Amino acid sequence: MKLNKALPILFAIMFLVMVGFGIIIPVIPFYAEELGASPTELGLLMAIYSLMQFIFAPMWGRLSDRIGRKPVIMIGIIGLSLSFFIMAFSSQLWMLFVARVIGGFLSAANMPTVMAYVADITSEEDRSKGMGIIGAATGLGFIFGPAIGGVFTNISLHTPFYIAGTLSLITLLFVFFVLKESLHTSKSNVSLKDKLSLGKAVREPLSMLYFLQFFISLSLSGLEATFAYFAAKKAGMDSISLGYIFMIMGLASAFVQGSMGKLTKRFGEAAIIQAGILISAAGFGLILLIENFTTAAIFLAIFGVGNGVIRPSVSSILTKRSKAGHGVTTGYLSSFDSLGRIIGPILGGYLYSITIGLPYISGIFLSLFAFILFKVYTSKSYRGSLS
Repeated sequence: MKLNKALPILFAIMFLVMVGFGIIIPVIPFYAEELGASPTELGLLMAIYSLMQFIFAPMWGRLSDRIGRKPVIMIGIIGLSLSFFIMAFSSQLWMLFVARVIGGFLSAANMPTVMAYVADITSEEDRSKGMGIIGAATGLGFIFGPAIGGVFTNISLHTPFYIAGTLSLITLLFVFFVLKESLHTSKSNVSLKDKLSLGKAVREPLSMLYFLQFFISLSLSGLEATFAYFAAKKAGMDSISLGYIFMIMGLASAFVQGSMGKLTKRFGEAAIIQAGILISAAGFGLILLIENFTTAAIFLAIFGVGNGVIRPSVSSILTKRSKAGHGVTTGYLSSFDSLGRIIGPILGGYLYSITIGLPYISGIFLSLFAFILFKVYTSKSYRGSLS
């Protein structure tokens, strides 16, 4: 499938997948509470999804290298739909946990396989553009999904789950009839016999990029977990205002991700990663200074711009330089991202309990540590290889 035809289709697929996923976000806490969940159980319910993705994303990526991208993407979407319908029919708390385990296990196939598909059909010159488009689709879907879910929650707590499950089935049909297989177009998957285990992944020449993604995900998820409390205390903002602020941040991130092709051709991926990390660090610092809705929206938008350019560039470099197949490479990247999302909320909550600004101060230091790690590594060991 040609690049100019495939990318819009992949954009639509990831947008629909993330809309479906986002629809249930506003309702899960209330639904779980209705079924008797304690705050700790609610936390476990949210974390177990990321845990499943951390464990199984590399497996799905490796499988997509063997049997093709399209069937694995379909498996991931089926998993989402199944988990949504199980949640809709849940009458006991354990059923919600089953749904989250199934959803996390199967939907772990989506992101790494779609990124591998992009790597299959793009040249090295256009790789960042393709990864940026997928990032923009993911961000926009996650903006619109919770908004839709919040509206339909007024009808019934079950309604958003039925909508999300139905939307996933529609997406599945779209993939089945419209998307063509990409694996045969890939030039880098000739080395499928070179299996990349976790041990090999962290010892690869470019393994630092996996850890870079972990630190970025760790700091971002810590912000997401604590900002509502921070903004309410610092500026008296309510949930509606916070929803608009995160929407603005998401739009800023999606906009810059959609421009990755032009940015990469002008500056190169290594420079964009470094700039993104520094802008993210500045965003964390500015968050400490928020006073009202306007300053919060501007400062989080700045953070969103910096954070938004990092993953597409990291994904691009890894799929260009890794000796393993695209699927297993992007699978490990998704796994490290999920690990950050598991630890980040816990660490962020703990730091917030010490002092409310500590999650963002730690975000500055994590960003600067990631910057130094990337700078030292590229300058000493791989000068010129990450341009």
